Amino acid sequence: MPFHPAPPLPSRIAALLPFPRASYELVRGRHAGLEVHYVDAGPRDADAVVMLHGNPTWSLLWREVILGLPDRRCVAPDLLGFGLSSKPARIEDHSVDGHADAIVELIESLQLRSVVLVGQDWGGPLCASVGARIPDRVRGLVLANTSVLVPERPRGTWFHRFARMRGVSEAAFIGLGMPQNAMWAVQHDRGSIRGKVAAAYRWPLRRFRDRVGPLALARMVPDDLRHPSIDALRRGQRWVEGFTGPVALVWGRNDPLLGKALERHQRALPHAMVTVTEAGHFLQEEVPEALAAAIASVWMRAQDRSQP
Repeated sequence: MPFHPAPPLPSRIAALLPFPRASYELVRGRHAGLEVHYVDAGPRDADAVVMLHGNPTWSLLWREVILGLPDRRCVAPDLLGFGLSSKPARIEDHSVDGHADAIVELIESLQLRSVVLVGQDWGGPLCASVGARIPDRVRGLVLANTSVLVPERPRGTWFHRFARMRGVSEAAFIGLGMPQNAMWAVQHDRGSIRGKVAAAYRWPLRRFRDRVGPLALARMVPDDLRHPSIDALRRGQRWVEGFTGPVALVWGRNDPLLGKALERHQRALPHAMVTVTEAGHFLQEEVPEALAAAIASVWMRAQDRSQP
């Protein structure tokens, strides 16, 4: 069977993540045999909220949001290369399509037939790619401090440009543990990721050999229109722009990376419900209640649309 018990966690981290967990062994495609670890909390007969994290986090990121949705089934996978999922050893093992295919296989294997997709950071464009693959299962979409829109002239931020500097970026990401060792730096409340919480984010990437994922995802951000991510990102963008279900945008305006991306997403998605907060990049750690409220609202709107 492709479902297995979840790997154990140190007690200090298990206390932060008190939800049912499991691992799914992929059986399709280039990542067959690798395992996707996931949280699966809430009633099994409820419609599901699928929460996708970005770089360099894992399902731990969603814990407070999950607590705010006790009546929903919340499924929060760890992307390959992150958390307790398998960690491919090569940068070229990471792609938009590869990550999206793994999440779709998990959704289908869990028989989640009606879902709200929620994505932050890289989780946003991955939600878009997932939605483009299984549009009939998606009832709503919540995006938070992310970018699902391909710029006319892609450049990425300073962070992504740094990741392409060969040699020095390997030293920083793999040798020094960037960016998981400095997540606090992109927060409005810098105390929101300190102490045991910061340590819990670092723990899955504590070994040098497991630190390929953060560098790979940073390099997956396009720097020009010939970048290998472009076609997949454009397919996802087309799906988002054509999606007719309820959409919510929840943003932290004090995010130095993507805080200013809200305006162009509002233009592209004029029907979206918008919540603006004072949070930084990882707004799940500062305003989880805002995300939970937006998810609940999207579900209510989706249910209203489905009523005869």
